[in-house]
Amino acid sequence: MQHRTPVSPWQSRRGATLIVALLICAIIALMLGSYLSLSTNSTRQAFRSFQGYAAINLVEAGAEEALWSFNRDFEGHADAWAAWSTSGPAAWRKFTDFDFTANTSGWVKVYVGNHQPAAKDSPKIVMLASVNPASGAPVTRMMEITLRKRSFFANGLVAKNSITFNGTLTTVDSWNSDPDNNGATAPIDFDVSVRNDNGTVASASVQNTAAFINQADIWGYVFTGGAQPQVGTQGSIRGSTTPTGVDIDPGRIATDFNADFQSITAPDDGTFIGSVGSTLGTTGLTTKWRCPSITLTGSQTLTIYGDVTLTLTAPSGTSALSMAGNAKLVVTSGSSLKLYAEGDVKIAGKGVANANIQPLTLQLWGTNPTLGAQIIHIAGNGDLRAIVYAPNADTQINGNGNVMGSIIANTITLTGNAAFHYDESLADYGDNTGFSVSKWRELTTAAERQVYEAQFDGW
Repeated sequence: MQHRTPVSPWQSRRGATLIVALLICAIIALMLGSYLSLSTNSTRQAFRSFQGYAAINLVEAGAEEALWSFNRDFEGHADAWAAWSTSGPAAWRKFTDFDFTANTSGWVKVYVGNHQPAAKDSPKIVMLASVNPASGAPVTRMMEITLRKRSFFANGLVAKNSITFNGTLTTVDSWNSDPDNNGATAPIDFDVSVRNDNGTVASASVQNTAAFINQADIWGYVFTGGAQPQVGTQGSIRGSTTPTGVDIDPGRIATDFNADFQSITAPDDGTFIGSVGSTLGTTGLTTKWRCPSITLTGSQTLTIYGDVTLTLTAPSGTSALSMAGNAKLVVTSGSSLKLYAEGDVKIAGKGVANANIQPLTLQLWGTNPTLGAQIIHIAGNGDLRAIVYAPNADTQINGNGNVMGSIIANTITLTGNAAFHYDESLADYGDNTGFSVSKWRELTTAAERQVYEAQFDGW
C-alpha cells in the first residue's frame, strides 16, 4: 500500500498568499507613485507660489522707487527723476538683475503717467513685474496704485501725548467745507444740517492719561496708542450708527493709533521788519515777512490783507506773539495768514477774527524742535477758524465759542464749553507734505492689462 504525505494547509495556501502579496505590492507601488506625483505637483505649485510672491515684492519695490522720486521732487531736488526716461508728463524706468537663486531672475517696469502733478492731482503708478525661472513660463504681476498728498490734518484733534476736555458741555463733530473738492466753488459753512460724525479725537500715547474725554460729547471717534479713553458720567463717544441709548460705542474706539509727527522748519525767506503796524500785506498779493515778535495790547488791531506768510524769529522760551486786553488779529475776507513761531504764542483779548469760512486760511505752525518747550494758548468766546500744527507744543484752547479746523500738538487741553468742528476737507490739504499711497489695484484680467499695454512695449 502506498502512503501519501499529508499536505499542510499552509502549503496549500502559498499560491494565494503570493498573489495577495503581489497585489499589496502593486497597491503600495501605485500609492507611492501617486504620492510622488502629488509631491512633485505640490513642489511645483509651491515654487510657482513663491515666484508669485516674488513678483509682488518686485511690484512693491518699483512702487517705492517711484514714490521716492515723487517726494524727492516735491522737496525740490532737481535730480528726482534724473535716472528715469521722460517724455512730457510721463516717466518710466526698468529695474533688472534681481536674483532669486535656482536660476530664477526677475525685473520690474514702472510707468508714471504724470510725474509732476499739481497739489490736488492723484497721480497713478503702474508696475509690471516678471519672475523668470530656468524652465517654465514666467510669472507676471501688474498693479496700479493711486497717490494722494499726505495731510497733517487727517484728524480733528491729535495729541502726541495727552488730550484733555475740561468743560462740561464741550462737543466735537465734523463737517466738510469743500465737499466737491473744487476750490472754484463757494465753501460750505458749518451748521447742523451739514454736521457729520467724523470728529476724530486721537492721542498716540499708550498711557492711561492719553485721552480724558470727561464730560465731552464726541460725535465721531476716539483713538489712542494703547489705553482706553477716560469718559465721565455725562460724557459720550457716539455716531450716527450707534444704537439709541448707547453713550459709549466700542466700535468708535481704537487703541492702536500711531502717527508720524513730522517736525516743521520755518521759512528762511521774507522781508525783515523790526515790528508790525496795524496792517500787514496787500490785497490780492502774496507777501512774506520776518519779524522778531509781536505784542498787541489795549485796543490794538493787526489786520491781514492778501496771502501773508509771517515768520516770528523769537527763540524758544521767549514770547513770539502776545495779545491781551481788547487786542485783535483780523484776517480779512479773501486773505490768509501762515504764521510760523518757535517761541510762545498767547492769543487772548478779543482773539482772532477770521472772515473766511475755511479754517485753512489761518495757519499756525509751531517750529520748536524740543518736546514741551513751546506754549500755545488761544482764548476767546468768539469763533476760531484755524489749523494748528505744533507737535512739540503744549496747546490750550479756552472759550465757549466754536472752534473750527484741526489741532495737532504735544498736549491739547480744551477748557470751557467750546464746540469743536473738524473740517473734513483738511484731509486733502497737503502743502507741507509729500505723497502717499491711497489705493492699490491688481490688474489681473487681459482687459485691465491692455489699458497699459502700449506703455510697457519696447523697453
